[in-house]
This record gives sequence, C-alpha cells and structure tokens, in this order.
Amino acid sequence: MTPPRRTVRTILVATCLATAGMALAACSPVKEDRGYIFDPNDLTRIQAGVTSKEQVRTIMGSPSTTSAIDGEAWYYISSKFETTTFYRPKEVDRAVAAVYFEKTDVVQEVAYYGLEDGQIVNFVDRTTPTRGKELTILGQLFGNLGRYNAPGAAMPGVGTGNPGSRR
Repeated sequence: MTPPRRTVRTILVATCLATAGMALAACSPVKEDRGYIFDPNDLTRIQAGVTSKEQVRTIMGSPSTTSAIDGEAWYYISSKFETTTFYRPKEVDRAVAAVYFEKTDVVQEVAYYGLEDGQIVNFVDRTTPTRGKELTILGQLFGNLGRYNAPGAAMPGVGTGNPGSRR
C-alpha cells in the first residue's frame, strides 16, 4: 500500500521548512561580550574631588589598563563583537570609562567614550618585502619534480670527512 500523496507532500514540505530554518539559524550572528562588564550604577557612585583611588577599586574593581602620563588614569574597557558564519569577528560596540586621578589619588574626572570616539592607530604602516616569488599550491607540489639525487651519488654532508680529523 502506497501512502497518500497528501502525506508525502506534507512530509516533504515539513522537511524543507525545517532545513530552511536550520540554515537561517546557522547564519545568525554570534554575539560576544569582551572585557569589563559595565553596571551603570557604578559610574554614578564615583564623584570628582570626593572618591579616592581605593574607593574606585572597591566600586569598579581592577582596571583593564592604566596610564601614568600627566597624572594617573584608569581605563575600564568593554567591547561587543558579532561573528557571522566564517567571517572575522566585527566590533559593533565599545565602551571605555576613564577615571582620571589627581596627584593626591582623588578622582579628578570621569569620562565615558564609545566606539565612535575611538581611532585605530597603526603603529607601523610599512611592510618589509620578502625575496622570492609566491608559489601556488600546484607550483609547490610540482616544483620538486626532477630534483632528486641520482643513484650512487653521495648525499650532501655524507663522506665529507670526519669533523675531528685534520686535512
């Protein structure tokens, strides 16, 4: 007994929809938080001219990085990345809270920076050329054809004398 056409069609449509749903789910971006996770209430508890360095450490924890140029500053850095299938992760959001201290270790200023405030700094923008040529995979595979030692020929480094003997 063969199954009715309606049942086969229903199974086929359900299978196609399930496959399409899985394909769409595989293409959705994977979101990832990196760095310090901000609590909005923490920044409001820090007051310029009042909060000490130790109080900042108690409220916010250890900074992501510090700077000691013209006073001292602590930076709390958070980034959000999205990765879609096989592409490189792309930074979609960045938050930097900068806490600047006076020489007396009291907060001078609290600043908040976003992704739009950042600048990519290329420390070295020149490249060093390399000698030789770039080979394709086929060039690498077939480049050594015919490069072999003939039968009976001495191998390089073999029979060149005893390293301890004098000539």
